[in-house]
Amino acid sequence: MNYHLPKNQGFTITELLISIAIITLLTITVTTFQRDVFYLSNTAQSSLNAQFESRHVVKVMVAELRKASPSSLGAYPLSLASTSAITFYTDVDSNGVKDRVRYFLSGKSLKKGVLAPSGNPLAYVDSNETVSTLVSDVVASSTQPLFQYYGSSYDGASSALSQPVTVSLVRLVKITVIIDRDPGHSPSQIIATSQVSLRNVKDNL
Repeated sequence: MNYHLPKNQGFTITELLISIAIITLLTITVTTFQRDVFYLSNTAQSSLNAQFESRHVVKVMVAELRKASPSSLGAYPLSLASTSAITFYTDVDSNGVKDRVRYFLSGKSLKKGVLAPSGNPLAYVDSNETVSTLVSDVVASSTQPLFQYYGSSYDGASSALSQPVTVSLVRLVKITVIIDRDPGHSPSQIIATSQVSLRNVKDNL
């Protein structure tokens, strides 16, 4: 009886190279897909965070401005009114003493300064101000500035008061916070806006 040895069934070099190429292509495809999913997830989370932060900041500013009133020394409720900063007096911590509150844009960061009066007699000492960063990546816009101011004749369509603003004329403040986490990619800018009427101001100044 004759026995025949089986022929060599191994891979040829060509088959081996093709297999390596296919595996490499699949690896690159999977890695790219995972990277894109990770990026999109981070982008979506960043966008949601920006929406929450901007809306929260605007909500707080509106609430504090609505309660703006003369300082504990009798100064006018509104001290500064520019397109990138506003300073006013309000009782932040509800302790019966009026704090000086300052919202201002520093670079791309929206910051808040709070200064409580101290001493006897009471005085607002600038060195005692506490400053914190509220939100970053804020966009400064000439067409939609952070703050716009309107007088008593505002009817919903009138133009904002011209800068520099006379604070005694301000009756309504429009706030627009624009955030852009990644200017080169989607999603587009996050915009949170609201407006607030100043309640505790006099029209006979």
